[in-house]
Amino acid sequence: MALIIVGLGNPGKEYEKTRHNAGRNAVELMAKNEGFDKVVFNKKANALMARGALGSKDVIVVLPETMMNMSGKAVSAFVKSPKAAKNLLVVHDDLDLPLGTIKMVFARGSGGHKGVESVMRAIKTKDFARVRIGVAPVGKKNQAKKLKDEEKVIKHVIGKWKPAEDATVKKVLKKVAEAIRLFAASGLSSATQFANTR
Repeated sequence: MALIIVGLGNPGKEYEKTRHNAGRNAVELMAKNEGFDKVVFNKKANALMARGALGSKDVIVVLPETMMNMSGKAVSAFVKSPKAAKNLLVVHDDLDLPLGTIKMVFARGSGGHKGVESVMRAIKTKDFARVRIGVAPVGKKNQAKKLKDEEKVIKHVIGKWKPAEDATVKKVLKKVAEAIRLFAASGLSSATQFANTR
């Protein structure tokens, strides 16, 4: 059974380099590095998809072409049952983690992330792996700085990376791509150990 790797984000040029698209960008980078097939549009799923292999595993990369909060529709076209969700990895931005940090989790709540909530609703389980990519400003003691109101949150996540953040973002996306590869090759615990070590 193929592994399904989903990169969450918003489609369209204007969202390309935004923080909200960190998951999508990381998955695109991995597919490019690993020489996956060319991305094609899957009409039924309303998503871009590409096939490839990581080690001995067949992998399908899925990039939903819906807005973030409707991502579940695309995922449910590939993941038909809670049991099949064991082969799912969702990669997404996370405001509870500071920039420069990634965290791999399994069977955890959505933490208020609308894209993740949509996936959980669509496939009727939270039992799947996720890579959370920190996009919050870095505050005291390298913790995520909390953004006070809804407006600031939205402005931050759909804002583009600052030039000063570029080097960190590149490093992080590379680390996520490696964590995805490890997940496919060696399983959840190896990938988690790698992803969660700073």
